Amino acid sequence: MSNKPRIYLSPPHMSGNEQTYIQEAFETNWIAPLGPNVDAFEKELAAYVGAKGAAAVSSGTAAIHLALRLLGVGREDVVFCSSLTFVASANPILYQGAEPVFIDSEPETWNMSPQALERAMEEAKREGKLPKAVIVVNLYGQSAKMDEILAICDRYGVPVVEDAAESLGSTYKGKKSGTFGKFGIYSFNGNKIITTSGGGMLVSDDVDALQRARFLATQARDPAPHYQHSEMGYNYRMSNIVAGIGRAQLQVLDERVKARRAIFDRYVQALGDIEGVQFMPELEGTMSNRWLTTLTIDQQALGVTPMDIINALAEENIEARPVWKPLHLQPVFNGVTYYPHREGWSVSDELFANGICLPSGSSMTIDEQNRVIDVIVKTIKR
Repeated sequence: MSNKPRIYLSPPHMSGNEQTYIQEAFETNWIAPLGPNVDAFEKELAAYVGAKGAAAVSSGTAAIHLALRLLGVGREDVVFCSSLTFVASANPILYQGAEPVFIDSEPETWNMSPQALERAMEEAKREGKLPKAVIVVNLYGQSAKMDEILAICDRYGVPVVEDAAESLGSTYKGKKSGTFGKFGIYSFNGNKIITTSGGGMLVSDDVDALQRARFLATQARDPAPHYQHSEMGYNYRMSNIVAGIGRAQLQVLDERVKARRAIFDRYVQALGDIEGVQFMPELEGTMSNRWLTTLTIDQQALGVTPMDIINALAEENIEARPVWKPLHLQPVFNGVTYYPHREGWSVSDELFANGICLPSGSSMTIDEQNRVIDVIVKTIKR
């Protein structure tokens, strides 16, 4: 193992202004959950993405869970979900006692395949059991084919939850990612493009639904002088200190997107001409925040596997990872229905088998990036 400094996949990158809002919270003693920073963060984020409102919560997972609860998802209901994603996209389906059905990716965005979705909807309609919701994930910052997906869901009358945990700051045909479905969700986990250390946001144009989300997220406490509860709630609200960090981070979001896109471009410049290396595409009319730079390799052409490259990077104290393992391959979802992109062609299986996520932090220096590139080139040549 190299004794050179560690290069992380996507470390937090503070702006320096976070302390102002944290200090303010301390000086006014707003240490408890909720407070002026939470209210302001909700307003500022909603304004940035162009949604009518937002509810700040403890995680992106909590935001998805609230969205499903608001859509009335319950026992024996079905929810369609992208398969190529982190498990947090689908776990809330299980929280509600519902059944997930996984939809494959397609090659142009690596996101939900409209063809697979159409087949799944047709079959669900024939069986008289349409899904209660569809969770569409925007992988690594790239928006899914929202026009096609929304057209299908609208035709069948099924609401969309847009999981934009990885795509804050991205755009699709000029509109901000996360604002296309009935609900959108963002994550501010430590590795995201902006972070509050942990936290999430639920956005929607339905301000009444968001008000109900806030109620459910504060243990569903009824308006009474004593503690009274008529239904089950959750402890999901964001703290005032965490929201202060988020406010400062939001101010530099566009800079962070610019930095990550520049990192992606440098990787393409250095590695894009190697036959057998292909970078994650960017759909025409969209702008990805390039949260992580991801690529696939042709193992036969190059004579190396993704793990060969990941292990070679690890030897040099550099963190890299495979692409997400599809949810239909995860033991926890064993036996769950899965619709591939086409009969006999599972795009997400291929991406998992051949994909690599490279270090992409917005604070990464050119020297650090050159370290990564040198290891990859040497491994491929070897």
